[in-house]
Amino acid sequence: MAEASRAQGDFDLGGDPEPVARRQVLIARTVVIVVILALWQGIVSVGLVDAFWISSPILVVNELWRLLASGDLVADVSITVFEALIAFVVSSALGIAAGLLLARSPFWDEVLAPLVLALNSLPRVALAPLFVLWFGLGIESKIALAAVLVLFLVFLNTFAGVREVDQDLIDGARLMKATRAQVILKVIIPSAMSWVFAGLKIAMPYALIGAVLGEMIAANRGLGYLVQFSGSQFDTAGVFAVLFVIALLAVALNHLVDRLQSRIERWRIVSR
Repeated sequence: MAEASRAQGDFDLGGDPEPVARRQVLIARTVVIVVILALWQGIVSVGLVDAFWISSPILVVNELWRLLASGDLVADVSITVFEALIAFVVSSALGIAAGLLLARSPFWDEVLAPLVLALNSLPRVALAPLFVLWFGLGIESKIALAAVLVLFLVFLNTFAGVREVDQDLIDGARLMKATRAQVILKVIIPSAMSWVFAGLKIAMPYALIGAVLGEMIAANRGLGYLVQFSGSQFDTAGVFAVLFVIALLAVALNHLVDRLQSRIERWRIVSR
């Protein structure tokens, strides 16, 4: 009985460090943020740098409150998030499908590899004027710019993940008379899922960046427009306020991808 109690105690102690570590990380993260904000405010308060150039946390908070009270911020956030999510979903689906198909087709991989490399080497921002010309000043051009930023990130990660699938698993499934579709659905896709989600996590902030860049180039609404307008007015507090909102959105959207991954990959057995 004593040994059983001791074993149970050891098991309990083994489960404690994880929540403790999480709490320590949260505290340390909060301290770092507070120190950065305090230094920022202190630099401005003592006059080392004029607030015109770098603003200050207090001015940024006041600007955020003004934007919230006017209702402009909520509307602009909604537009930018809508553009980013549409681009992310469409491009992710296309990138996963293309990566899966090319990785399992050596012939077409050889045929299309130079073209893919050339397209991936293009500066995406340089395509923005073309998208405005093709799709107009509406949200379509912003979605297109965000989509091309996302597409190759997801495609390349999916391609690499499918190529890394253990061939023994595929051969074993074929020995058990699995069809091509079953091999893809039951072996290849689950095995490459970690690579796919790595690409999705990288791509999500880029979808937001693409939407914001498109709005900065040609738009009259959205967070990118707010950044451009504040910059044209030499309103550094306004620029920092919008950048803060964009950063929060990127963290929140990336968290959604993490939650989706945890739901889809529940089948994984984690060795501790």
